[in-house]
Amino acid sequence: MRRISVIVAGVVALAVGGAPVSAQGLLDLFMSPAQEARIGAEQHPKILAEFGGAYDDHGLAAYVDSIGQFLALTSEAPDTRYTFTVLNSGVVNAFALPGGYVYVTRGLLALADNEAELAGVIAHEIGHVAARHGADRMSKGVLANLGLAVLGAVTDSSAVAEVAQVGALAVIQSYSREDEFEADMLGVRYLSRAGFDPDAMSSFLARLSAHGELEAAIHGRPADQGFDFLATHPRTADRTARAIAAANLTAVVDPIVARDIYFGKIDGMLFGDDPAQGMIRGQRFLHPELGFAFEVPRGFILLNGQESVLARGPEGAAIRFDGAPRQRRVSMVSFLRDQWAPEARLSRLEAIRVNGMEAATAATQAEGQGGAVDVRLLAIAFDSRTIYRFLFITPPRLTGQLNEAFRRTAFSFRPLSRNEAAQIRPRRLVIHRVGAGETARALAARQPFAEFGLDRFLVLNGLDPGQPLDPGAVVKLVVE
Repeated sequence: MRRISVIVAGVVALAVGGAPVSAQGLLDLFMSPAQEARIGAEQHPKILAEFGGAYDDHGLAAYVDSIGQFLALTSEAPDTRYTFTVLNSGVVNAFALPGGYVYVTRGLLALADNEAELAGVIAHEIGHVAARHGADRMSKGVLANLGLAVLGAVTDSSAVAEVAQVGALAVIQSYSREDEFEADMLGVRYLSRAGFDPDAMSSFLARLSAHGELEAAIHGRPADQGFDFLATHPRTADRTARAIAAANLTAVVDPIVARDIYFGKIDGMLFGDDPAQGMIRGQRFLHPELGFAFEVPRGFILLNGQESVLARGPEGAAIRFDGAPRQRRVSMVSFLRDQWAPEARLSRLEAIRVNGMEAATAATQAEGQGGAVDVRLLAIAFDSRTIYRFLFITPPRLTGQLNEAFRRTAFSFRPLSRNEAAQIRPRRLVIHRVGAGETARALAARQPFAEFGLDRFLVLNGLDPGQPLDPGAVVKLVVE
């Protein structure tokens, strides 16, 4: 290992002509600002594809961009070219790529209570860009990969020399505590310079914590799991408060809050799933544009991804649903055996029909993270061009117990009629002025949620249980 260290050090020394290199110089060695801009531009389309594209509201996009550009002018690198994008995703998240690409989701916009809180999120992401945290993480990946390549050369191991690709999703995974602290310190500095209240960063963090706890309760999982802002930005209120103190700010006189302006911008915004991407309604998944629906067993949590739909069940049981093109009207038995799973050892391969559609099913085993799992494959010919596929995955001890529930899910898959599809309406966020005598419970009952309706209303509006509503106050409601 000492020999490997010497070789790696020698490679770095050769690359810089033997001169001493500072930490910033080493970062520039592996990724210059120009390279950061190029990487950001290359990864930007991938981020759009992964998160549903840019949200189609030009007024809202311009509003978010204006806040971002204003904050960017207060940073240490005002000449950096920034691109601010509202992503068409109901997930509450925000992140940045090298080169000044900053993203916020419409899910995050729905949760924020005013312009100052949104500005706090954007300023934090600008802090990551200004401090080059994404570039630093990618450069460390380059160094690690360089070490693997050298190790492979020394040991003559081609397997060790394989270098992993570092893409956009790797960059937006969680930062270190040090990076988060620095981004907070820079972010509150930019907020203060721009005339916003730096405490807005802390108030939004409290909203995020409440949202995370509610999502954990709804999905029956620990509060620290999932892909959201707190998962990718590990922070606590205490660390944020220390960052604010460390920034040594001058008090902002009459700080910008702009709650009414902000509510005017998000009024009518799409909430949750976009019909173009399919919609989750309790245990059902409906896709009005593609024209199908199915239902998963109780106890399974549906997650709508860009390429597939996942349903997580008890003790590692899961369902995966996706689509594939159909070629030359191939039979479903041939498709499953020869195209979908040609390397698998299939058993009980048979042709069936699902609600009048040609289908085929088979069983096999695979190796999961916790050991062997049983897998049931189901391919359904939806039409002459499209095949839809289910994978039902269970630990062997649960296979018999879940067989009937999985069978019901398989046979719940059906086409939607045009009339049914037309009746599926998206959910939207609307701003409501509280009338005399209206309560949180009464307003929550107007929302289209079968479960956790009051909790959702309270978290969305940053209210405590039992807190009365003042007549004339404005609150956010979700409607269909």
